[in-house]
Amino acid sequence: MVLVTGGTGLVGAHLLHKLVSNKESVRAIYRNERKLQNVKNVFAIYDENDSSLYEKIDWVKADILDIPAFNDALKGIKYVYHCAAFVSFEPNKYDLLRRTNIIGTANVVNLCIANNVTKLCHVSSIATLGNSIKNKNITEDTNWNSDEDNSVYAITKYGAELEVWRGTQEGLDAVIVNPGVILGAGIWRYGSGNIFKKVYKGLRYYTSGRVGLVAVNDVVNIMIALLKSDIKNERYILVAKNWTYQSFLQKTAMALNAKSPMKEAKPWLLNIVWRLDWLKQKLFGKRRVITKHIVHSLTTTKNYKCKKIENTLNYKFEMIEDTITKTANHYLKSLQ
Repeated sequence: MVLVTGGTGLVGAHLLHKLVSNKESVRAIYRNERKLQNVKNVFAIYDENDSSLYEKIDWVKADILDIPAFNDALKGIKYVYHCAAFVSFEPNKYDLLRRTNIIGTANVVNLCIANNVTKLCHVSSIATLGNSIKNKNITEDTNWNSDEDNSVYAITKYGAELEVWRGTQEGLDAVIVNPGVILGAGIWRYGSGNIFKKVYKGLRYYTSGRVGLVAVNDVVNIMIALLKSDIKNERYILVAKNWTYQSFLQKTAMALNAKSPMKEAKPWLLNIVWRLDWLKQKLFGKRRVITKHIVHSLTTTKNYKCKKIENTLNYKFEMIEDTITKTANHYLKSLQ
């Protein structure tokens, strides 16, 4: 039997559908019953009228921070897909990020070892990869630099990776995937799904940076292939294409029959905006909408290379244009 953490998120929900479609025996943990609807929405994308696949999942209410409950969920489990994480770039969310991403992953690793789990697949992020020198391609060998001004999200996801590597030294076989921005349908309130929602409603501006994109089905297929293989103690970048934000947003707008953003938000303007956003949070306690690190990400040009996974699995990624078109169609259908 396999266990999935973070099953109510975009990757987790698509992974669950793929696993039960493959007739795998699957258990998944959840914290909030309301978020189970996310999984049902994703399953409905593949078959609107059939709930039988969803009912094959053994759902257990547990939290990776609740050691006794999570330990019980691991009974009889052979493989673990660790998709659970907290995503935020707000500096004041560091403690929550640390608890979920670092301490939570440490708990997953420790209890996998204690319960003799055969193999762990950990979903990380390209945020944990270092910056290249002189705009060279970023690969799995690009080293993390702790002296850089890294975001709180990147710091805690890197800390989570260290826990996985520590587990491999203690006898746990593991693989790590580092996806870029993951595109997929079914969850529109946050993540990449919310980008489609915002583009549909109308975005006036694009930014000067570049983004690494990958389809959620590619992420899921690769995770399953890696966990079933003899490969262990390796990490893999999952980025199908590196596009400018301008191209990404304009192609998304075209697929949604929406108005394309035509004006560039200049870096100097964005730097003013994040400072004003910081001031608003200090004065009125409002949640941060845009931070210094978000601005840096939106205005930075990076190129991620995924030759390692392509060569290892002889894998061919889905065309991003096709992914955008399919996701946009599902979003438009969700409005009906």
